[in-house]
Amino acid sequence: MRYYIIAGEASGDLHGANLIKELLTADNEADIRFWGGARMVSVATRYGREGHIEQVRDIREMAFMGIVEVVSHLGSVLGNIRFCKQDIMDYKPDVVVGIDYPGFNLKIARFAHKKGIRYVHYISPQVWAWKKGRLRTMRKYFDSMCYILPMEKKYFEENAMPQAVYVGHPLMDEVKRYREEGKEVMQRGSDDRQIVALLPGSRKQELKKMLPEMVRLAEKHREFRFVIAGMSLIGSDFYEMLLPKGAPVEMVYDATYDLLAVSHAAVVCSGTATLETGLFRVPQVVCYQCNPISAAIARRLIASRIRYISLVNLIADRRIVSELIQDDFGFGRLDAEFERIATDEAVRERMKEGYDEVAEILGGEGASRRTAEEIIWVARNGRM
Repeated sequence: MRYYIIAGEASGDLHGANLIKELLTADNEADIRFWGGARMVSVATRYGREGHIEQVRDIREMAFMGIVEVVSHLGSVLGNIRFCKQDIMDYKPDVVVGIDYPGFNLKIARFAHKKGIRYVHYISPQVWAWKKGRLRTMRKYFDSMCYILPMEKKYFEENAMPQAVYVGHPLMDEVKRYREEGKEVMQRGSDDRQIVALLPGSRKQELKKMLPEMVRLAEKHREFRFVIAGMSLIGSDFYEMLLPKGAPVEMVYDATYDLLAVSHAAVVCSGTATLETGLFRVPQVVCYQCNPISAAIARRLIASRIRYISLVNLIADRRIVSELIQDDFGFGRLDAEFERIATDEAVRERMKEGYDEVAEILGGEGASRRTAEEIIWVARNGRM
């Protein structure tokens, strides 16, 4: 069968890589065309049949987040949507699979439905937090939706979303695979200081806001070894532009798990990385700051519906890690919270116990395999 897969962000690239591997395992005749990044390309190269799997677009051309940020890149976004629609028509897939990235993928779902092409969405838009109006679009245009957070089950049952299928969280697979196969690349050498991981985000607009404040911690707390988890798709020049000359930090690229595996503490930009850090049981402070206009609009839309933005707190439905959002993300608060998680053993132990609770809620492995099975079923049979 022919699969057209669209991932538009770093987390989607990670989940898409595991999904492609499972599709190729389950369907020996799979033909795949995809939008994604280095991880998906790596799996395609290693497992795909030559001439039957191809990358269409790289996520570096797509990762815009925030209302103001999207508007400022509207030309690129609209151009990608037009290209995607035409490419789907030329390819004629049995099923289109959108991985997260709802602003883009919901438009493609509508298009696919109108053209009689089956559509599966992997990782639900956060309609339980904001943009509940998207539910109508999802009911009408999704043939199936594979969601990954157990807390979403009640919401979809109460809001009549029969296409919603719980598959589990794919990070459980990824972290388990790493622990079984990964090798630590962070070498201490003669430096015996404890390592602090800085995870400043995967988008350039996040990095501009987050990284300079994070680096100030390294300048003050030289008793620790601060290491930035960089991404090669961003490019070293961009990181260097944001770092003060002589900043006491190190960089590693595309090695976040290797870094977390040896870290004493972490400062993390809100997103998938907060859960990854939790699954590695690393005490963390979660931070986020975006354009003030985007933040003001978001607050009005979600303030009455959710209490947290980090995945570990959302899943547990209680405060496990501190969240420094917008005006709270100043150096004074950041420094105080960092000292708590880096030096207070009682705080560190409570946080680790909270992480264990989150892992228990998420359950076991197999999300990527179950999602592949669902996609294949829909490709063969249509809407549930």
